[in-house]
Amino acid sequence: MQWSTACLDWKDRIVQRRSLIPFDPLFPDEAAAALTVFKSLRIVDLPGMPTFGEVSDQWVFDFVAAIFGAYDARTGRRLINEFMLLISKKNTKSTIAAGIMMTALLRNWRHSAELLILAPTIEVANNSFVPARGMVRNDPELDALLHVIDNQRIIKHRTTEAELKIVAADADTVAGKKAAFVLRDELWRFGKKANAGAMFGEATGGQVSRHEGFTIDLTTHSDEPPAGVFKTRLEYARDVRDGVIEDKRFLPVLYEFPEEMIEAEAYLDPDNFYVTNPNLGRSVDADWLKRELGKAMRGDGEEDKQVFLAKHLNVEIGLRLRRDRWRGADFWQDAAFKPLRELDHLLDRSEVVVIGIDGGGLDDLAGFCVVGRDRRTKAWLYWCHAFAHRKVLQLRKEIAPLLLGFEKDGDLTFWGDEHAAPSNVVKLLDDEGDDDAPRHGTDEDIAAMVALCTRVRDSGLLPADHAIGTDPAGIGALIDALEGAGFTLSDGNKGDIAAVSQGAVSMFSAINTLERKLEAGTAAHGGTDMMNWCVGNAKAEQRGNSVIITKQAAGRAKIDPLIAALVATKLMERNPEAARAIDVMAMIG
Repeated sequence: MQWSTACLDWKDRIVQRRSLIPFDPLFPDEAAAALTVFKSLRIVDLPGMPTFGEVSDQWVFDFVAAIFGAYDARTGRRLINEFMLLISKKNTKSTIAAGIMMTALLRNWRHSAELLILAPTIEVANNSFVPARGMVRNDPELDALLHVIDNQRIIKHRTTEAELKIVAADADTVAGKKAAFVLRDELWRFGKKANAGAMFGEATGGQVSRHEGFTIDLTTHSDEPPAGVFKTRLEYARDVRDGVIEDKRFLPVLYEFPEEMIEAEAYLDPDNFYVTNPNLGRSVDADWLKRELGKAMRGDGEEDKQVFLAKHLNVEIGLRLRRDRWRGADFWQDAAFKPLRELDHLLDRSEVVVIGIDGGGLDDLAGFCVVGRDRRTKAWLYWCHAFAHRKVLQLRKEIAPLLLGFEKDGDLTFWGDEHAAPSNVVKLLDDEGDDDAPRHGTDEDIAAMVALCTRVRDSGLLPADHAIGTDPAGIGALIDALEGAGFTLSDGNKGDIAAVSQGAVSMFSAINTLERKLEAGTAAHGGTDMMNWCVGNAKAEQRGNSVIITKQAAGRAKIDPLIAALVATKLMERNPEAARAIDVMAMIG
């Protein structure tokens, strides 16, 4: 049997209101039997308590048929066992979740089976439990067959003794579960939980020996840039849909605008609301969306606008372009050039480079930036990295999934945990390895930054003076370590290490310079998620006749790598020449 879960023509399908599932049910009889059950279930919070069959649109039936129609009753295996539905808010997602899991409970043949709806909060758990309970208690046949245990949010099959459990997730609630059928509601919220990956592993572990099972993710977009398990899962789903990854066992159904419509801001046109709201005209009211969008667009907060777009129109939040944003953010993403994610690429293209460092404490990030001047175009090229003590994962739990994602991308290095591998610290050192490379010590970040500075110096691209910029009130241990590696402290004119004040007057020119270069297309960077996040966190504040960059929110909104980039910008404004080039000229002379 041949099929593909890729949907290469999804852009055409979604604007033409066609199904996003590119194949018919693999086993039509199983799909039909499940649909008979699903369509008979009542939606008790609608007037007259109609059934799914009476009020649902075809896209719902297509999704249900794909899930249950993937089961091969002859072998007891489900050929497609992972599903993801990304859809805008108010499209009856949680009610559909209840209906799917009730159908699975009624179609299940295994005695004492466990079925699990995993929700990030009690409130979300109740969003599925209440309609599921209503389906039972308002159908005499189901009420006789199933037993509802309200205080535990459990629905038990009286014959098979299988149980559907709706739980608010934490490590304790899912430990030891043997669920064959798992539905994870509001996946975007799990993306904010640092331990979600381990939790999911526990929840789905029972499927190893229960081949009839499935895992379904239902979600809207996040109210922040995607992070953690949500980001990972969404990226994988898009790659499967687009044919980048072949995975016949995973079916993504993603109601989102094609990139061309995003760029044209076509989502603001009420005529296009249907693209991510397939229930428009049923559970979603077009006039309400139009009115609320108007309020969001006229409001004071750019953040409110973006959250509305994310939740109700499924427009992913990238840079959070607030009213008080740093103006360079408007042009930041257009300046992305992926090869610059590699430091070696920047060094290969540059005629001269400088380094900016913004030190951080144990609950903060330390920023490191190399800026090069392209030898051909003279554009300024940026490569940024961050360092953080592992304690920050406990002290800033709300951003821990984001930071772990940046580490996975290779843009952030954790240090300071003597019981863990030294993350990617060693990768940042030279290719031959370094006998003095840090392994587990209290200054691994400083040692790694010094190793980076040495690596750049070895390229011969640093200027003879003002090669490395640091905050005058920075970490003394860093200055000591740099001096120990042969770098000299500047006396104001001569020396490698220059003090760069981060005050409003000092940084004003660097802020303006980088803004103008981004707008003009004469600055480029790697387009990493970490720097997109930092730039989105940056807030411009007027200080007298100058502007200073600060954080949007204390504690959780980090901007240190951006500050390091501005420090390096300050040095590049001096129009330096590489020391190697100077030496060559001296030899010619």
